[in-house]
Amino acid sequence: MTDVVVVGGGLAGLTASRQLADAGLSVRLFEREQTLGGRVQTTAADGFQFDHGFQVLFTGYPAVRRELDLEELDLRPFSPGATIAWSNHRSAFVDPLKRPSAALRSLLNTDITLRDKLRLLWLRIALGRADMDTLFEGSDQSIAEYLSSLGFSDRFASRFAEPFYGGITLDRALTSSAKIFEYTFRMVTNGEIVVPASGMGAIAEQLHRRAVAVGVEVETGVEVDAVDADGPSICAGGERVEADAVIVATDPKQATQLTGVTTPTGAQGSITQYVSIAGHRQLDTGRRIIINAEDTGPTTVAPLSAVAPEYARDDRTLLSATFVGRSDGAGRDMAALFARSDDALYGEVRAALGSWYPEHRFDDVELLRTDRIEYAQFAQPPGFYEQLPAVDTPEGAVFLAGEYTDWSSIQGAMKSGTEAAAATKRSLESR
Repeated sequence: MTDVVVVGGGLAGLTASRQLADAGLSVRLFEREQTLGGRVQTTAADGFQFDHGFQVLFTGYPAVRRELDLEELDLRPFSPGATIAWSNHRSAFVDPLKRPSAALRSLLNTDITLRDKLRLLWLRIALGRADMDTLFEGSDQSIAEYLSSLGFSDRFASRFAEPFYGGITLDRALTSSAKIFEYTFRMVTNGEIVVPASGMGAIAEQLHRRAVAVGVEVETGVEVDAVDADGPSICAGGERVEADAVIVATDPKQATQLTGVTTPTGAQGSITQYVSIAGHRQLDTGRRIIINAEDTGPTTVAPLSAVAPEYARDDRTLLSATFVGRSDGAGRDMAALFARSDDALYGEVRAALGSWYPEHRFDDVELLRTDRIEYAQFAQPPGFYEQLPAVDTPEGAVFLAGEYTDWSSIQGAMKSGTEAAAATKRSLESR
């Protein structure tokens, strides 16, 4: 009989499986899709690489440093900071502590006030001393309220925080938990923002290889219909599989269906369009993400092939343009964005690029792909952390593994996998 059955082959399930097999347990993993990785996927087509929506990896994540061989992933870093853009205007805002040569340029950037720059420096020092293990504990407020309480200006909020951190939390209104801001700010300042040379899907591929190497039996294209805490056992593809423990590492909705445990129901969505331009045309991005200071058009544009040439053919340059909405009624929400056609959104991308780069012509821009992702993250309003289920919430020897037990991120998924594996081992050892 199998020691542990894992339901779901996303980052959490792969992490838990590898750790349990590495501890000497027999592990079978079932994934209903033909591919592993959950939402972390890359598709190759016509000489391009397309991640499933715009995704990046923060090398500062503790779970990433622990679970992944970063050298093997052949990482390609974005330059720190961002290019702030709006109609007929763009400016570079760079972290001077990471790029001392850009210190004067950032100091003279009038899009961010000197007072805001000093507050950012203070915040960097303060959060650098914070205990990351307890960061999500205690009182909470929205990101917008948090920045205001620290004295940041409305200009900083609208020109930098809304597009940059709105791109991270998928809400330009900054209504998400300030804990998310604090954690990601620490990761941005202490590590790099990167993509693997062969796409974000390489993360799941590496986790898969490492799991198989220590004996995990992986079965894809198999739907798990039920989990029975008595035994425990699962029903997969008409087969009843008994085990000493079961880890449910699916999306929140399916986890609730299989275990009865309440999981987050709100969702944050996004739309990403991949466009290409002639390869000889290099936009002045400095390998920085472009953030849109205006509340129309795409929120961020990433110069993917400038950062990772492997993402595009030699004769083309690949950009990703991501749209996120507002939840405060002060601009378009995601429902309004989802209602727009691909062509209409593509028109907004072309108009934005033409406005930001008037020295270029964009009559040869080509739309390659549109990813409409209704569930990219679960909603994380202030106080969300206290409402999340623990990995050992289900009855019996059934455990949860997924970002919805921690917070919506690669870090949250992989950390949850580690915690689920640890809880499973404790349960088995106590028998």
